[in-house]
This record gives sequence, structure tokens and C-alpha cells, in this order.
Amino acid sequence: MFDLDGTLADTAPDLASALNEIRTKRGRPVLPFEKIRPVVSLGGKAMIKQGFNIDENAPEFPELLADLLETYSKNICLNTHLFPGMDQLLNYLDLESIKWGIVTNKPGWLTTPLLEALELTERPQCVISGDTLPQRKPRPEPLLHACKIMKCLPTETAYIGDAKRDIEAGKNADMYTVAARYGYISDDMDLDTWGANRIVDSPTEILEWLTNQAT
Repeated sequence: MFDLDGTLADTAPDLASALNEIRTKRGRPVLPFEKIRPVVSLGGKAMIKQGFNIDENAPEFPELLADLLETYSKNICLNTHLFPGMDQLLNYLDLESIKWGIVTNKPGWLTTPLLEALELTERPQCVISGDTLPQRKPRPEPLLHACKIMKCLPTETAYIGDAKRDIEAGKNADMYTVAARYGYISDDMDLDTWGANRIVDSPTEILEWLTNQAT
């Protein structure tokens, strides 16, 4: 199972563009991409906090968040693409009839059109969005729900993500956890402290790991 943003697909360019667009509308300068990228996997709220230096209690916060998501939805896949090596990994999973799915905190009204644009709607055995259940990662329920749909045991499943809450969710669900260092990792994040079973630097490394397991 894969997280979506920062693990399966590189969505940061389009999300960063949306954040800068709403900043520009409010007379603020464009933020460097390198400053926005590390917070993308943390969601829209984290991006608003980063982009406007406010917290969720600020009166303008709900409006800014709604504007960000609406702006992003209009250009959801202009510069988004699978991470290098991910297509080969997914092809291997399909060829070997290895079940795979997506569990993301991204809301369904954004997840569905993004997967359509990436031509991935028919390939995963399940897609669990952030509003599929009342619970979201790091709670284990979304991952366990995915297991029920895919008819697989959590103890025989790996969850791959690029945020600490992904690893926490996987561990809470009793899964094998893989931290994606190629994702949206900031310089101050120490992945060694997350407790993941494995850390990978590319989707290609995941593919090599799986092929080694099969031999």
C-alpha cells in the first residue's frame, strides 16, 4: 500500500503553484518551491500555516484553506507525475499479480480526479481517501479497512509513506513499514527516529527489494 502525495506521485509542483497563486492574490510574494515542498505531505492546513505564518485559530484560516484547495483542484495535474521508477514498480506488481492500493489523507474529491489524470483509477485494488472513514492516519483504521477490501492480512502487508504519520499508521496497523526518503522530507527530519522497518531512497529500491524477496 502506498501513500499518495510524496510517495506514489510528485504532487508538490501543482500544490506549490496553488499556494503561490493565493498568496499573489493577496499581494504577497511568491515563496521558493524549496520552502513549500517539505510540508506538502502534511496537508493543506500545514501549507496554509507555512504560506501565511498563521495558525488554525486565525479568523482567515478557513477561507485561505478553502481557496487553496479550490485553486489546486482546477490545476490538479499540470506538473504532477509519478516519481521516477514508480511506473516500473507498479508494472511489476501488476505483472506478478501482487495486490496494491493507495491510502491517503487527501480528500476523495481531490484524490479521484488526480488518479484519473494519472490514469491510475483501474489499477489499484483499493483507494482509501482521507474522508473515506471518520479516522485518518496516523490512526490504523484506514489501513485496516484497505486490508479488508483487498482481502489481505495486515501482517503480510507493507505500507510505504514519506511522513512520520504514515509510519505510525502502518505500525499501529501491525504492517511492515517503509519510509520513502525520496519524498517530501525536510532537512530537520530524522527518518531513523520514525521506527520504520526499512528506509528507501527511490521506488527503484522498493522494486529491487521486492524482486529479491521473490528469489
